[in-house]
Amino acid sequence: MCNQTVSLVAAEVERAGIPTVVQVFLREVAEKVRPPRALWVPFDHGYPLGEPNNPALQVDVLRQTFALLLDAGPRPVLKEFVADRVSSDVHAN
Repeated sequence: MCNQTVSLVAAEVERAGIPTVVQVFLREVAEKVRPPRALWVPFDHGYPLGEPNNPALQVDVLRQTFALLLDAGPRPVLKEFVADRVSSDVHAN
């Protein structure tokens, strides 16, 4: 789905009291639309979890995405995905 559409839907779902988190490929869209919680991922479109066949990286992306649900700070939250050392090491091989 479109980054803007997903962000707008997330904001509406949050207004209904259901926590959401989205992954976005286009940081500038997230900055304008301001979804409640978003993780910017620096991957090509169509690869929200990173490169195929790299389970360590993919688990890291999911872990950071879902961790945003625990963020009790003010909204909106926009964080950048940063690969952890294990994923980076696996990714480099």
